[in-house]
Amino acid sequence: MTENRAQSAGLLSGFWMSMPGWARSIIKNRKALTGLLILAFFFLVALLAPLLAPTAPQRMVGRPHDPPSEQYVFGTTRQGQDVFAQMVYGARGSLRVGFISGTVIIIIAVAVGLTAGFVGGATDEVLSLIANIFLVVGGLPLIIVMASMIERPGPDTVIIVLCLTSWAWGARVLRSQALSLRNSEFVEAARVSGEPTWRIIAVEILPNMTSLIVSAWIGSVLYAILVQAAYEFIGLGDPNSVTWGTILYWAQNNQALLTGAWWTFVPPGLAIAAVGLSLTLINYGIDEITNPRLSSS
Repeated sequence: MTENRAQSAGLLSGFWMSMPGWARSIIKNRKALTGLLILAFFFLVALLAPLLAPTAPQRMVGRPHDPPSEQYVFGTTRQGQDVFAQMVYGARGSLRVGFISGTVIIIIAVAVGLTAGFVGGATDEVLSLIANIFLVVGGLPLIIVMASMIERPGPDTVIIVLCLTSWAWGARVLRSQALSLRNSEFVEAARVSGEPTWRIIAVEILPNMTSLIVSAWIGSVLYAILVQAAYEFIGLGDPNSVTWGTILYWAQNNQALLTGAWWTFVPPGLAIAAVGLSLTLINYGIDEITNPRLSSS
């Protein structure tokens, strides 16, 4: 028994030491670990949606506005649809919009911000002018305008418009950081050694901006999820799609608050809040890992 425990401890120790340093830091940080666990839960729910809820989310399975019970954990909608099935499948749509939009937004922001900040000159002026124009254009108002022009707008509309309009703020922040790094000693040494511009940006500057980029990416993902929920809640999305935003829309449309059917709007609201909390905790955790003064204060 003692030998087995020693072997297990040795395997765990070896596995722990084989992990990258950033992974060990995240596991040690309670905020980041808690956020990752919450987010992993929602991703697991989205991936296992057919197993968790075999019933189609749009299928009428019970009486209108049945309260939560053993048969229907989250009750039913006014159309007799299973709210639990809609929540499970809705996680797919909401997370898809959030993470695709956030990833594309930060890729554009990194490309524009680092190029403008490092190259400078006319390139910086042109890219900064374009970024300033897009800073004035709000994502949600533009989505509303496009929704009035498209016959059946859906989640893809939100993704396209957010990717086109929401990169400017991140680009401005990354440009400022690139400006402060381009005259540093290690960058000057890379220039003197004859390193090409693209390699200086990718190898010398980009790694020193990792925490800032991750923070901007997390903010973009959260922003996209909230914008989609607001967009669909006010009735501008595709009512036939299943997301947390459309669940809230139908709850409002069916006067769930007045009829006391709280189970039709509380679960999606809590789910959006929980995803937002998880991303915020991850962001705080990364800040503490990259800046030890925050964790010690």
